[in-house]
Amino acid sequence: MAVPASETAEFLGDFYPSLRHALPVTSTDASVTFPEAAAPVLVLTVRFLPKQALSLAWDWEYREGRAVTRVPLDAGPGPGRPAGRDASAEAALIAAVELRTKHLPPRRDGVFSATHPGTAPGSPPDTLRGLDAAEFTSGELPRLDELRGLRIDRIGADPGYRELTATPELTITTVETNQRDWFDLGVIVTIDGRTVPFGPLFKALALGKPKLLMIDNTYLSLRQPAFERLRTLIDEARSLTEWETGLRISRYQAQLWAEFEDLAEHTEQATAWRSAVSGLLERTRAVDAGDRDGDGHGLLEPVPVPEGVTATLRPYQREGFAWLAFLWKHRLGGILADDMGLGKTLQALALIEHATRESGPAPAVPRRPFLVVAPTSVVSNWIAEAARFTPGLRVHGVETTQSTVLGRGGTTLTDAVAHHDVIVTSYTLFRLDFAAYRAQGWAGLILDEAQFLKNHASRLHACARDLDTPFKLAITGTPMENRLLELWSLFAIVAPGLFPSARRFSEEYVRPIENRDEHGVRPAGTTDDAGQPGNPALITRLRRRIRPLILRRTKDVVARELPEKQEQVLRIELNPRHRALYDTFLQRERQKLFGLIEDLDANRFIVFRSLTLLRMLSLDPSLLGDTYADVPSSKLDALFDQLDDVVAEGHRALVFSQFTSFLGKAAARLDAQGTPYCYLDGSTLKRSEVIDRFKSGTAPVFLISLKAGGFGLNLTEADYVFLLDPWWNPATETQAIDRTHRIGQTRTVMVYRLVAADTIEDKVMALKERKARLVGSVLDGAGLDGAATAADVGDDFTAEDIRALLAP
Repeated sequence: MAVPASETAEFLGDFYPSLRHALPVTSTDASVTFPEAAAPVLVLTVRFLPKQALSLAWDWEYREGRAVTRVPLDAGPGPGRPAGRDASAEAALIAAVELRTKHLPPRRDGVFSATHPGTAPGSPPDTLRGLDAAEFTSGELPRLDELRGLRIDRIGADPGYRELTATPELTITTVETNQRDWFDLGVIVTIDGRTVPFGPLFKALALGKPKLLMIDNTYLSLRQPAFERLRTLIDEARSLTEWETGLRISRYQAQLWAEFEDLAEHTEQATAWRSAVSGLLERTRAVDAGDRDGDGHGLLEPVPVPEGVTATLRPYQREGFAWLAFLWKHRLGGILADDMGLGKTLQALALIEHATRESGPAPAVPRRPFLVVAPTSVVSNWIAEAARFTPGLRVHGVETTQSTVLGRGGTTLTDAVAHHDVIVTSYTLFRLDFAAYRAQGWAGLILDEAQFLKNHASRLHACARDLDTPFKLAITGTPMENRLLELWSLFAIVAPGLFPSARRFSEEYVRPIENRDEHGVRPAGTTDDAGQPGNPALITRLRRRIRPLILRRTKDVVARELPEKQEQVLRIELNPRHRALYDTFLQRERQKLFGLIEDLDANRFIVFRSLTLLRMLSLDPSLLGDTYADVPSSKLDALFDQLDDVVAEGHRALVFSQFTSFLGKAAARLDAQGTPYCYLDGSTLKRSEVIDRFKSGTAPVFLISLKAGGFGLNLTEADYVFLLDPWWNPATETQAIDRTHRIGQTRTVMVYRLVAADTIEDKVMALKERKARLVGSVLDGAGLDGAATAADVGDDFTAEDIRALLAP
C-alpha cells in the first residue's frame, strides 16, 4: 500500500489504529515507524451537587491516534468498543486506585458488576452525601490526583471541604430555666477559630457518630479524647431527665458540673447557678481533699449553737448541727441518717432555731415556718422535744383534717402558719390535706422517719416531692432498707436531679449492683454463694455521689459511752408434735407455691399468705385456729424460760413480735402467772399513756408489735430485748433493740433472738444477712451503714428469694 506523504499523518492517526486490529500491518523495508497503542486512562468524573452531595462515574479512555473511545468499567466486546483493550494495564491501574479509595464499584469474579450504579450503560452514577462527600473530596480525591494513568474531570464548583484537626476548645454554659433546681446546659466548641454549633454536635455525640460535618463544609473527628469524655458526660447529663433533646442539669449535680469544668477551657455560669452549686462544690471538694473516711464531719466550720437551745449537744451532735446549717445556708437538701438513738430530733430542732433566729428577733418580713411531717405516733414527741430543748420556738401540732377544723371552729392551717415557727403534722394528714399545705409558704420541709416515703409510686411520696420549699431534709435511721430504689426515693425528694429517673436508675445502678437482669432475676454465675453485690466500681461511684448530701454516724463510732450490747440467737427445737405439724404444712405449701412463683405479680397474695402461714406455724400452731390449740408452742415455752429469770432478777424487758395474736398468747400467760405488763400495737388508742405507764411504773414486761413500736420510742428503762420472730429486713431488729440501747442507757443491754430451728425462720435469717450486705456495700463506704423499718414485704421480694425460703 502506498500512502502519499501528504496523507501519512491522516493514515497513521485515523486509519492505522483500526486497521491493525483487523489484520497484521508491517513495513517490509522497515522504513515506516508505526505509533504504539496508547495505554488506557481511567477517568473519574466528579460532579459537585447541591446540599453537600457529589456523584462519581468511572470510565476507561482509549486513544487510537486521534480517536478517543470511552468505555464503562464493565464493558465487554461490542459495537463502538475497542477491540484491543489492554487487560493487564487495566488491572495494574485498578490495583493502584484501590489503594487510594474505597469508592470503586464492586466486582464479581474480577469483573466489575454491570448492575452497580455508574457502571451499567444508562444507570446513574454513585452519589456521596454529607460526611462521605466531604471526606472523599478532601481526603481521597487529592491522593487520586497524584496517580499516573488516572484523570479526574471535575464538574461544578468545589465546595472546599476541609477537616478541622486542631485541638478543640470547650466552653460550658448554664442558663436559668423556669424550674428552680434546673438549668439548661450548653457546650460551645471552638476549633481553628470556628464555632461548632451545639445542636448538631449534641446529636452526633448522642448517636455515637465518629465525625461531624457542618454547614460551612468543614468537618471534624469526634474520636478525640476531649469529645470522648464529653460524650460520657453528656450521656450522664441526659440520663437525669427523660428528654430526648437538649440538656438540663440539676444544682445537685455539682460534681457532674465540676467534671464539665475540668474538661472545658472556659465556663459561663448563670448567677443563680453559681449561687446554687457553690456550697455543694465546696462540700464535695473538701470531702475529696481531706476526708479519707468518707463522712466529712470534721471538715465543716463550727457553727455556734443558738442560745435558744437549752440542751448541751454532744460533739457529734454539734458536727451534725453544723452540717445541717451548711445545707441550710446553701439551700441544699439532704438526709440526716444517724443511727437510731443519737438525737436526730435535737439536731433538727437546733437547725430550726438557728434558721428562725438568723434574721434577727423582729424581721421586716414575717418568717415562714418549718413544716415537720412525721408518723402519727411521733407528732406528740416532736412537740414535747421542742418544748424541752427549744422552748422559744412557737410550735403547733395539727391533729385533724382541715375540713374537721373548719367544722369545729378550731385553728386553721393558715392561722397556724401566720403565728408559729414550726407546724408539726402527720403523714396521713399531709397527704389528705396536701392542697392546703401546698398553698402555704414554708421555710423548709422536714420529713421524720422518712422511710415512710420509700415507695416512689405512692401519693405520699408525690406530695413530699411536689411541695415547693427551698429546703428539704429527710430524717431517718434507715435511709435504705434493702433495695437501692429506696435510697433513690429519698434523694428524689430532697435532691431532685441527683440521680436519673427511677427507670434509668434501675437500669444504670440497681440491676448491675444487685446482679439482676431486667426481670429481676440474678443470672447464674453473677454472684457468689454469699450473695455479695456486684460491680464494685459502680458502687464506688454511687457512694461518691451521695456523700455530700447524707450524714450517717453509728453509735459504735460516736457514742462510745453507751454500755455494752450483747446479742444472742436462741435456736428453738420444736417439740415432736409441733415439728410433725410444721413439716406437713411445709410440704403442702411448697408443692402449691412452686408452680406460682414464676408469675409472682399475679400470685403475690397467695404466695405471701403461704409464707405468713409458715411463719405463724413456727411460732405457735394455735395461731392457725382452735384445731391445733392442744399443740404446745415451743417458742412460747422458750420465751418464758428466759423471761421468768429476767423478771425474778429485777430486770425489765421489751418483747417484740410481728404477730399481735402471738403477743396476745404471751399476754395471756403473763396474766395467768400474775406478772404485770404493758401492751402496745397498732390498735392501741392511748399510745402515749401506755408508754408513760411503762416508763414510770413497775411493770417489768412491755409487749410491743414490731411495726407499731419500731420507731419513736425511748425506753431506756428496759435492759432486755426479746425478738420472737425474725423479719426480712436487716434493720428492723436493730430498730427494736435501739428502743432501749440508746443515749441515756446505763446498763448492759441483753438481746435474744428466738429462731425456730429448721424452719422458714432459719431461711429468713439468711435472707436478711444477704440484704444487709447489699445495704452495707452501698452505704458503708460513705461513712454510713444500713438499717430498715418493717416494710411492705411484697414489694421487696423476688421469685429467687421465695425459692430460698422454701428450700429444704
